[in-house]
Amino acid sequence: MRRVLVFVSLLLFTTGCSEPPQKEIDQAQTALDAARAAGAERYASGEFVSATGSLAKARAAVDQRDYRQALNYALDSRQRAAEAGRQAVDGKARAKRDTEARYGETATRASALETALRNATANGVPAKALKDPRAAVAAARADLQKASAAISAGNYEDATILLTEVRGKLDAAIAEIEKISPPRPAPRRAR
Repeated sequence: MRRVLVFVSLLLFTTGCSEPPQKEIDQAQTALDAARAAGAERYASGEFVSATGSLAKARAAVDQRDYRQALNYALDSRQRAAEAGRQAVDGKARAKRDTEARYGETATRASALETALRNATANGVPAKALKDPRAAVAAARADLQKASAAISAGNYEDATILLTEVRGKLDAAIAEIEKISPPRPAPRRAR
């Protein structure tokens, strides 16, 4: 009787793992697709790569007919993909917040350049000396519009790169204006 019980137990155990865990593999693939759509490749790349690797191992285990190992890898992949999706949402929100803050700082710097131009003009600095800073502020305003469009489209990396370049040009233009000294008034003639 004991031998029959062991035999039945072994039979149930082996039949429980006699088919590939296709349902779990499909669930893992669905979770990976959702994570990719959430931006996990960019904002949670480590966890996403791990999830992709586990799914590949699950498929390889199926090819080797090691269905128990395939099940373990598929479940691991699904869990990692779900975590990658959560991390991607958080990372995307953080990138948006940081990029919008950088946009605000750059727009403020553009306004500072415009103020410096007005002050220099009011102090009698010739228009010719202010040509490059005026061009810099016009280019900065156009680039700020491009950055705003990139932010709206969710291209935070592109917007950050553009805003960093614009900020550098604005700082250089402000430094240029600060170097220009206003013309000295002509000495008055004695009457």
